[in-house]
Amino acid sequence: MRIRTTAATATVVGALALSVVAIPSAQADGRHGDIAITKVTVNGGKNVVVGTSAVKKFSVTVQAKDNSGIKDADITLAGPSFGFMSTSDVKCSGSTCTAKFTVDPKVDLAYSNGVAGTWYVEAWVNAKDGDFVWTEKAKSFKFQRASRLSVNAAPEPVKKGKTLTVTGKLERANWETFKYHGYGSQSVKLQFLKKGAKSWTTVKTVKGSSTGTLKTTVKASADGYWRYSFAGTASTPAVSSTGDFVDVK
Repeated sequence: MRIRTTAATATVVGALALSVVAIPSAQADGRHGDIAITKVTVNGGKNVVVGTSAVKKFSVTVQAKDNSGIKDADITLAGPSFGFMSTSDVKCSGSTCTAKFTVDPKVDLAYSNGVAGTWYVEAWVNAKDGDFVWTEKAKSFKFQRASRLSVNAAPEPVKKGKTLTVTGKLERANWETFKYHGYGSQSVKLQFLKKGAKSWTTVKTVKGSSTGTLKTTVKASADGYWRYSFAGTASTPAVSSTGDFVDVK
């Protein structure tokens, strides 16, 4: 799918439009009759995470009730920096209406890092008897730039009581270059999983550099795995590196 934009309008070609230009202000929430939205689910309850190349497909379901039954619905999504998505693929069955969205980062997200963050579902649902309900913020969800995190603990092996240096890097998708760039100045937890244990223990919190690089030292005490773990932000999902095993002699 493609989108074409001018300084004042965004024209949809296909099923999805993601625009970063100004859009008209939406109508106020309201309804007519006894119809009501009862539940909204985005992407199965998970954040919508998009990388640098893979196409992301997800669904939004809106459940509603009315004594005459549900006829149809219009479901759109709105986010930061005038981010906006619409789709023509909306189907209603019984009390549930499902909208399907497809996001191609290289087509829909070019030069649009600013649209990552908290988004809202805007839903208009019509009943068979003419009742309708409209709300600008039926549900909030996170639309995020994919993240990745690396770790390396050295030297390997290491003598017990000696210093172990743990390095790594936190990166996230950049929708302007379609590459991963360092996510700077973020707090990341250094965690340890002792050999034979079942749960990770946080040893310390490390502040990343302006380019996302991580570096700290610890005393080697036992065989086990080291990893970095990032809690995430509104624009970037949580991520943990794989564990790096260190043999302590």
